[in-house]
Amino acid sequence: MNLHLQKSEVKNQELKVTITGSKSETNRLLLLQALFPNLTIDNISNSDDSKVMIEAIKKLSTVNCQLSTEIDVHHAGTAMRFLTAFFAIQEEKEVVLTGSSRMKERPIKILVEALQQLGAEISYVENEGFPPIKIKGKKLTQNKVSLPANVSSQYISALLLIAPKLENGLELTLEGEITSVPYIKMTLTLLNEIGVATTFENKKITVCHAELVSASKLTVESDWSSVSYWYSIVALSEIGTQITLSSYKKNSLQGDAALAGIYQDFGVETIFNENNTITISKVKAHNLLPFTYNLKDCPDIAQTIAVTCFGLGIGCDLYGLHTLKIKETDRLEALKAELSKLGAAISVTDESLHLKPSTFISENVSIKTYQDHRMAMAFAPLALRVPISIEEAEVVSKSYPDFWNDLKSVGFQMD
Repeated sequence: MNLHLQKSEVKNQELKVTITGSKSETNRLLLLQALFPNLTIDNISNSDDSKVMIEAIKKLSTVNCQLSTEIDVHHAGTAMRFLTAFFAIQEEKEVVLTGSSRMKERPIKILVEALQQLGAEISYVENEGFPPIKIKGKKLTQNKVSLPANVSSQYISALLLIAPKLENGLELTLEGEITSVPYIKMTLTLLNEIGVATTFENKKITVCHAELVSASKLTVESDWSSVSYWYSIVALSEIGTQITLSSYKKNSLQGDAALAGIYQDFGVETIFNENNTITISKVKAHNLLPFTYNLKDCPDIAQTIAVTCFGLGIGCDLYGLHTLKIKETDRLEALKAELSKLGAAISVTDESLHLKPSTFISENVSIKTYQDHRMAMAFAPLALRVPISIEEAEVVSKSYPDFWNDLKSVGFQMD
């Protein structure tokens, strides 16, 4: 569906919004729960990606090596990577992991080769290096593997999550500059929380074998990627606007928690309350000088930041974005195309984005989302400046199904 957002304003300056659990944390914990069934999880994400993980894991009981079972993860990249590793260690099980047409264009070769180093039996069904893939689960006895460190951290986390079930644990060596370190540390911290011993020194990660873990009840922190759009809304609103959101931790495991520091440049203050909520407030005017950020530890908020800068009429130079080219769409090219339609002067490279200051925004532009949830949500706050249309608005269900209803609740007008 296409959704038209009229020029809007935040009606109530003291608002409360509830955001469900982090997709990143949820999917890691769902996989760990599948490996260690005595774990319980609270505040699970209601995203499509997490629903795909739950359904795929449920299918495990129907899978056998006499007949391949096809599991379709649709657009869920996290599920594709985590489940590739998960099914590789499911002895006497055979699956074909597939996905959407875009998923079949997203590389998985590095992860497959790493698993093959450990002894996994994985083959390509269509194109070399890309899904769909056929996995014949078996016992993996090797425990040493290396892979490039500048690839998606999900490849690394996929290996770390299955490591406790490898009879000799895992010793993983990362080669080159490491991307998205917070997401690797998130995975290791969750392993530690259930009693699995790990180390991360220099570029070597070790995870010890664990036959059992102590029963734990783990609560998922709300999603920082999802709250990024509320930071953008507050930044584009009048001074005095404030929104309280639950449920967030000051010492978050999520790399996108960097938002709290970054958005100070846009006049937004973050207060961590005692009841695990945060209150974000527009307390002053934004700086006028162009901004420079290296987002290698939190590339998923690049779209939000670029659109925020454009909406405020300021420039920015964003770096560390090389992983954005293999997301739901090539996010750098998508940002360039859609911001240009709005009147932006923007250029991109393979790993950076450069936006020039401009106070002009074209009205009633239709934003193509490229089946990418973050494109839809990143551009929506511009309705505080001009009327705008969002194509395929339903794509937000991938990570934040309640997004449009939450926007309506604070005063956004749409039809």
